[in-house]
Amino acid sequence: MKCPLVSSTWLLNNLSDPDLVIIDASQKENKAKLVSNSENVQIRGARYFDIKHKFSATDSPFPNTLLTPEEFQEKCRELGVNTTSKLVVYDNLGVYRSPRVWWMFKIMGFDNVAVLDGGLPNWISQGNQVESARTQTFQKGDFNAVFDVTKVRDIRFLTKNLSNNNVLVIDARSADRFNGIVPEPRKGLRGGHIPNSINIPFTDALENGKFKTKKQLTELFNNFKIENNLLVFSCGSGITACIVLLAASLVLKNNKALYDGSWTEWAQLNKF
Repeated sequence: MKCPLVSSTWLLNNLSDPDLVIIDASQKENKAKLVSNSENVQIRGARYFDIKHKFSATDSPFPNTLLTPEEFQEKCRELGVNTTSKLVVYDNLGVYRSPRVWWMFKIMGFDNVAVLDGGLPNWISQGNQVESARTQTFQKGDFNAVFDVTKVRDIRFLTKNLSNNNVLVIDARSADRFNGIVPEPRKGLRGGHIPNSINIPFTDALENGKFKTKKQLTELFNNFKIENNLLVFSCGSGITACIVLLAASLVLKNNKALYDGSWTEWAQLNKF
């Protein structure tokens, strides 16, 4: 898809497309303690994308760790995703986990994916149909994962580039967490931030559960010396960082990547 965002109106007008696959990325809990008013319902025909238990490496010591390309490919095929599919991802908080799923498909070499702006709450507010959430099985798809190494950076890269003026780390956590004023939601995890990183809380990119306008997002990023830097996005565990990454994709041409381990990994493995 040409744009990483689609509206509820666009989705409604394209429901009859045989290649359309609607992905539900909702989860019952989140570290931001956001609450959904749309529990146990889904957009009609949506397929549940279980980030926590199926699409993350459950054997990793860090939460929400990306699967290997082979594992991701197999899980997507089980979900009935094909190479010709047109994916629209949403969640029940407006915009929260859906950008993470968008990024996961992008890093696996699949570009025909977009986030539903405003998610399930906006869909419902426009009077569109939903159904009770249900377990489904699908005809196995032929999705093919081609890993794009440019869209992720690891702790070794960040440690080596702490003083590199051409690399800018953007932290999507709240200002209080970034500054270590409040405890981290994960028990025992120290507070603070990666040296030389800047703070753009994911909430600053959103308004009423949707992304701000391109003009507003441009003004948001213009508050910092972005220049032509490689932008590496981080948060607590790689979820909300994708919100700011997607926002940047709407208005910035910089190369962009995610630090998948994010603060949870950095705080445990580094003494900076």
